[in-house]
Amino acid sequence: MAEVLEKIAALLQPLFEGTDMFMVSVKMKPINNIKVFIDADSGLTIEKIASVNRKLYALIEAEQLYPEGDFSLEVSSPGVDEPLVEMRQYKKNIGRTVAVTSPEDTEQTGVLKEVTEEGLLLEMKNKKKEITITEIPFSQIKKIVVQISF
Repeated sequence: MAEVLEKIAALLQPLFEGTDMFMVSVKMKPINNIKVFIDADSGLTIEKIASVNRKLYALIEAEQLYPEGDFSLEVSSPGVDEPLVEMRQYKKNIGRTVAVTSPEDTEQTGVLKEVTEEGLLLEMKNKKKEITITEIPFSQIKKIVVQISF
């Protein structure tokens, strides 16, 4: 299965050339249901997702990864509750409120202010509404999820 996922990831790369789109992850369920999560620096439209889906489907068929045609393909952006995984996702979400979970499962919520190769800066307000900036190395992050505010 890992070999097929690698081939699918390789087929995706040329589809992103000349665009600001990038792959976040590729997953597969045992029933040959391929789920591809993509993102774009400028945001994704339904048209972009549909275009990638059609082109990737044709490439998978042309490569005969499933000679019997027994696969399904879903291309989408990561859901709002999906953790950020790519550096480009972190950078694109600077200025947004995020929840950062440590390896010990403690959570800090604040505004993502800066991202470096080593970690990130999180602006938080305490109960007295005082603002603090905390530097969190990536080694101390289990996951980070953008918080949607209404």
